[in-house]
Amino acid sequence: MPKITHVIKRSGAVVPFNPDRISNAIYRAAVAVGGRDRERAEELAQQVVNQLEEQCPQGHHPHIEEIQDVVEKVLIENGHAKVAKNYIVYRLERARSRDTGEQISRPSGNIPWSKLWQSLDWAVSHGVHTIEALNERIHNGEFAQIVSESEAAYEGDVDIAAEMITERRDELKMVLISGPSSSGKTTTTQKIEQRLKRMGMKFASLNVDNYFFDLEMHPKDEFGDYDFETPQALDLSLINEHLKRITQGEEVLIPSYDFKTGKRSLDRTAFQLQPGEILLIDSLHGLYPDMSGNIPAEIKLKLYIEPLLQVKTPEGKYIRWTDLRLIRRMLRDEVHRAYQPQQTLEHWHYVRASEMRNIIPYINTADHILNSGMPYEIALYRPRMLDHFLDWREHYKNDPLREDAYMRAERVCRFLEVVEPVEDDSSVPKESVLREFIGGGSVH
Repeated sequence: MPKITHVIKRSGAVVPFNPDRISNAIYRAAVAVGGRDRERAEELAQQVVNQLEEQCPQGHHPHIEEIQDVVEKVLIENGHAKVAKNYIVYRLERARSRDTGEQISRPSGNIPWSKLWQSLDWAVSHGVHTIEALNERIHNGEFAQIVSESEAAYEGDVDIAAEMITERRDELKMVLISGPSSSGKTTTTQKIEQRLKRMGMKFASLNVDNYFFDLEMHPKDEFGDYDFETPQALDLSLINEHLKRITQGEEVLIPSYDFKTGKRSLDRTAFQLQPGEILLIDSLHGLYPDMSGNIPAEIKLKLYIEPLLQVKTPEGKYIRWTDLRLIRRMLRDEVHRAYQPQQTLEHWHYVRASEMRNIIPYINTADHILNSGMPYEIALYRPRMLDHFLDWREHYKNDPLREDAYMRAERVCRFLEVVEPVEDDSSVPKESVLREFIGGGSVH
């Protein structure tokens, strides 16, 4: 019988001890520094378990911090200094993120304050800066007008991005369009491309999904959930090599990734920029330094997209952008990917953790930030999603292993319950970025 049967989480909850969580944490730290040896991670995890059982009396429930201390010790003792450093840094980052006092007292350099001020100023001037104000306009029959105003603001951002590209058309070789999950990259990329084609410019698109490592090499958790969100799931060194050669005018053979089998095939498709063409890349990690570190800054332009919604709830708190994107992804995944909304909710902790480490810190390196947030969208989400979130709030309420899912469900319920519901989406343009998620769009 194992000596350790349960562990104590930071919240104080006592949950069953699962050694797989240790091996997965070690493997994720190894992947972040270029390692891909899952078997070695499992061996190190077993050493951690052995040391814990030696130092813990029978019946003792170790705290999560105790376990992490032993993980660091084992990694260092076995000569895995880089992995240990990454593990320690990640642990410190998580600790700081829980320290709300530090977050309040120190302004974050990761937040695009100037863009936020513009978005808030726009919301106030259009009477959609609070849910109460939004509800009042909807009650007054102004929903279609709110849609029109919101879409015009977004299209204005796209116009600026297109103008920035045309101004540098003689020197640019590559445009990176980046943003977190469900920010609207696909639609925005196509809108920018449409504008520039009308100006006589030519583009070639590169799908970096083809550079995923084989599925078996991806980190996963104790639920068997693979982490596709980390940039280390991609062969960054090969991407960089290919981008450098492509921007120098060379031909490369790009790989092909089969999502059904989880396998990558190398050297499958010839790719080369034609004279006058600009490489266009729509990628989750377009701002991540290792994605295009070998490409000179003067020949690339980086755009960032985020639904920077500035709408306060009756509690005086702003609706979180991550919650908005969570709903968007649920709607899109269910329609286009046969992925149930509940699975999306349970996976979101991976999405958010990767964003905080690999996307958010680089926002202010973008040349232009586009706001894809539409104040009217929350009114459309209430009839579509509120019942789901109410069910999930109850379902996860007393599940210590799904604290993250409960927290998000509870938070979304609070603002969906008070927004005025709108079921008719006919006033939303077919080419709207929101159609990427609610369906019925003309952009594919």
